[in-house]
Amino acid sequence: MDVLANKWTLYVLGLLRQYDRPLRFTELRRGVEGVTQKSLTQALRNLERDGLVSRTIYPTIPPRVEYALTDLGVEVGELTRAIADWSKANAGRVQAARAAYDERRG
Repeated sequence: MDVLANKWTLYVLGLLRQYDRPLRFTELRRGVEGVTQKSLTQALRNLERDGLVSRTIYPTIPPRVEYALTDLGVEVGELTRAIADWSKANAGRVQAARAAYDERRG
């Protein structure tokens, strides 16, 4: 659960799911606005460690590295998509609840 709590992790999973093909580090970095190299590297390491992402190194000069969803990553992607769908469908209700709360507290 900890790995999914990281916001960069959700972006990486979303991009890999969206493109449905392996992506290189630079493609992921361009696709995740605002992420630092260090944060993206850490998110990818955690995802690989948890079995959600595979990392393939090709013996070229310079080495080419690609990241792809594993079967487990595809499964969790369906879960995160459901959360995203719920968020979009209920954003208005959440904002209204926040406004009502702030008005009562204000």
